[in-house]
Amino acid sequence: MIYTVTFNPALDYVVKVDHFTLGTVNRTERESIYCGGKGLNVSAVLAALGYGNIALGFVAGFTGQEIERGVKSLGFQSDFIRVEKGMSRINVKLKSREETEINGMGPEITGEDVKRLFEKLDCLKKEDVLVLSGSIPKSIDDDIYERIMKQLDGRGVRIVVDATKDLLINVLPYHPFLIKPNNHELGEMFGVTLRGEEEIIDYGKRLQDKGAGNVLVSMAGDGAILITEESKVYRMGVPKGTVKNSVGAGDSMVAGFIAGFLENGSYEHALRLGSAAGSASAFSEGLAGKEDILKLYEELSMEGF
Repeated sequence: MIYTVTFNPALDYVVKVDHFTLGTVNRTERESIYCGGKGLNVSAVLAALGYGNIALGFVAGFTGQEIERGVKSLGFQSDFIRVEKGMSRINVKLKSREETEINGMGPEITGEDVKRLFEKLDCLKKEDVLVLSGSIPKSIDDDIYERIMKQLDGRGVRIVVDATKDLLINVLPYHPFLIKPNNHELGEMFGVTLRGEEEIIDYGKRLQDKGAGNVLVSMAGDGAILITEESKVYRMGVPKGTVKNSVGAGDSMVAGFIAGFLENGSYEHALRLGSAAGSASAFSEGLAGKEDILKLYEELSMEGF
């Protein structure tokens, strides 16, 4: 089974305003509400590709109830922990001449709530997949990723981590199956500015020296580089298309990679499907569906180093 963890899921209220002006009344031209959170994005794209999964995390209040309802409509299961204080976030994403975001705080998560999460994770077994992605709420200790991986260490669970800087560096001793920094995040981990693919590959291999299995480096319009646990390196370009939405593209890449690997165990296929999924979501107003992903898959070609 595949599990995703979203510590602070949200309702994303996305509005389009023509010529937004501060200090006046602005009226929307278009508005949508999505279930947001990096883990939920991964779950949604996995479900679209035909892979059942269970979303874990914390929800609260009437917004939490709506997230639970929305998850069902997206085609995957949830086993959220309902917490007592506060409510799940509403994030406002304003699209105009510039994009502006106002993100909510989320509920207060107690030590007892975290304990209940660990009890759920304790059922994971060999060859299950666990996706840990996104930031950690202030009410949770920032070593939560490490503690989860320590609990599951040695069980054969394939753990995917999509996080930034210290959150990612600190889990490497527990040998995550896949990590997905972008090229800028990879440089920040080592305090350098990476120039060119050779440097990206070099520093990606340094993460493997620290314990990472597969390292997938996304490079926005320049494609992606995969350094496999077998020490092979592959490069993938990007298909032609117009970027409409940057939210969820990286999460879609993670989902596509997992789906591709589980399908036949090929890292080449996983990278290609992951790249297609990421691009398909970037070219869509929301997260991409299976048809769009498979169409772009056919346009992509693999390059080896």
